[in-house]
Amino acid sequence: MSGTSLYLVPTPIGNLEDITLRALRVLKEADVILAEDTRTSGKLLSHYEINTPRQSYHIFNEHKILGSLIKRMKDGECMALVTDAGTPGISDPGFLLVRECLSHDLKVECLPGATAFVPALVKSGFASDRFVFEGFLPHKKGRQTRLTELAAEERTLVFYESPHRLVKTLGQLQEFFGDREASVSRELTKIHEETRNGLLSQLENHYRESGVKGEIVLIVHGKK
Repeated sequence: MSGTSLYLVPTPIGNLEDITLRALRVLKEADVILAEDTRTSGKLLSHYEINTPRQSYHIFNEHKILGSLIKRMKDGECMALVTDAGTPGISDPGFLLVRECLSHDLKVECLPGATAFVPALVKSGFASDRFVFEGFLPHKKGRQTRLTELAAEERTLVFYESPHRLVKTLGQLQEFFGDREASVSRELTKIHEETRNGLLSQLENHYRESGVKGEIVLIVHGKK
């Protein structure tokens, strides 16, 4: 496959139709698919009748098996890395393997494809020409320090958040940023997709009362 040792293959964040023809071809032609969760990826692969052998690759085993994967690629194997959803390396495993491949002069290719924060950012209505992607904030150590640093940021801010932390995070953002405009997108590309815009205080009140489910992207207006 053009001498490539590792392909980073984005997978749908919800709707299974959101995968490219090239991604399907690579997944079929690779010698092995490295999957963050083989059960989750198995649903996608089964849907498209892809029978390529699969191997688990996640944050709990990546250090342990890294050396053996590099050796296999040096011996000629072509591997495709997928995560549970979206593009590998974006708040998901991938960085360590890519870095190690490059240090051993192994060719790496990243296919274009789904990443959750892009549609959330674009449809928020906030400036998307300049933005800061923060991913998940630290849960405990360093959280307040990071929020203090970001309070002065003038570019649009992009966060990932879990449903059980969303209300708390919206409250903390008010403490450090003031009551700014924000946008919450959840369940992107799925049946119950929702985007809600408003002040941080309005969003906090809404989700405290209604509850929240699904994967979440939080967009916050930069400092004016």
